[in-house]
Amino acid sequence: ETGTWGNSNLRMEGKVSTADLSDKFGDDVGYIDLQFKDFGGVKSFCGQVATVKCFEDNSLVKTTLESEGKGRVLVVDGGGSTRRSLVGDQLATLAQKNNWAGIIVNGCVRDSCALSQIPIGVKALGTCPRKTEKRGTGLCEFTIEIGDCVINPQQWIYADEDGVIVSDVACLP
Repeated sequence: ETGTWGNSNLRMEGKVSTADLSDKFGDDVGYIDLQFKDFGGVKSFCGQVATVKCFEDNSLVKTTLESEGKGRVLVVDGGGSTRRSLVGDQLATLAQKNNWAGIIVNGCVRDSCALSQIPIGVKALGTCPRKTEKRGTGLCEFTIEIGDCVINPQQWIYADEDGVIVSDVACLP
């Protein structure tokens, strides 16, 4: 869906423009100040937030992605670890199948070539070929903090090649 607000194209050709959202909403929205890389087949995505906080254990990531996504974005706070990957092609495929709009990982992913072919947004700090341990540890649907940005379940997230914006309210029609 293409729409405009005022003189600013906030959504161009079905893509979110975080630069235009930033111009429109300024300090009324939050910004994740980390430099994420794009790995998924979709570079621009948005949706309501679901959260997982875990460290080198993606058990709860898998459990969450097994549920119906309803167009949401899963934000995973992996503590910025680069020693294990929290998402790979199997979890991204599961997320896409279950109608998740995207996954943002404060940590690493793997299977990067395969991820680029899956029609879902995936952002992460980098890659690591090592899988995680499966201990079942972590928290779901809790407030997390990535960089200087506090992220709560049910907020809205907007992501594209320029960055990630978090808002308490929907910014797009």
